[in-house]
Amino acid sequence: MQSPAARVLAEALTGQFEDHHAFLCRTLLDSIDFLSGQIDALTERTTQAVEQLPCPDPSGGSRPGAGADLVAKLVTIPGVGVRIAQMLLAELGPDMTVFPTADHLVSWAKFAPRTVQSGGKNTSGPTGKGNPWIEGAIGEAALSASRSNTFLGARYKRIVKRRGRKRALVAVGHSLLVIVWHLLNEPETPYTDLGCDYHQHLVDPTCRTRDLVRRLKALGHDVTLAPAA
Repeated sequence: MQSPAARVLAEALTGQFEDHHAFLCRTLLDSIDFLSGQIDALTERTTQAVEQLPCPDPSGGSRPGAGADLVAKLVTIPGVGVRIAQMLLAELGPDMTVFPTADHLVSWAKFAPRTVQSGGKNTSGPTGKGNPWIEGAIGEAALSASRSNTFLGARYKRIVKRRGRKRALVAVGHSLLVIVWHLLNEPETPYTDLGCDYHQHLVDPTCRTRDLVRRLKALGHDVTLAPAA
C-alpha cells in the first residue's frame, strides 16, 4: 500500500512525467551517486591518514599510528564531531610543542581580539584572518556547542546578552582552542566539562542578591528580604 505522500506525488506526476523527465532524474541521481562515492573515498582516505599520525608520549618520543586515539579524545569536547576533529588534527598536527602555550595557538588561529592603538587610546579590533580551515571547523563546533547544556553553552549565553552573537561565538571558539591545546599537549588528560552552572559558583552570593534586588526595583517592585528559616 502506498503511503499518503507517495500517493500525492504519483497524482501530481500523472500525465506530466514523460520519458524526458525520467532521463533528467536518472542523470541527476547518477551524479549524486558519483559524488557520494567520491566523498566516501576521500573520507576513508582522510581517516586512514589521520589514524597514522604519530602521537607524542610522556617520555619525549612519539607513538606512531595513534591518530585514532586523538580523534576519540577530541570528540569528547561539546560541538566537536569526528570530521571536525580530523580537520583540526590535519591543520594543527598532534604535536603542540610548536605552540608554547594555549594563548599562542589562539593568537595564531586569530581567535583572540586585537588591541588597536590610535591617538593614545587603546580599542579592541577585529581578530583578523587566520587559517580558513581552522576558522571553519572551530566556528562550526562553537555554533554546535552554544546550543548544548554545558560550560561552553553557558559561556555563550552569558556573553551573547552583552556582546552579541558574533563575539559570543568567537569567545566560545577561543575556549575550544584552549581545550584542544591542553588535550593534545597532555595526552593522558581527559576532557572534563565544568558544567553549565560553573560561573554561578564564582559569584559572591551577597553581590548576586544585591544585583537581583536592584533589577526587581528597576521593574517597580518593592523588595523585602527575610532570612531563610
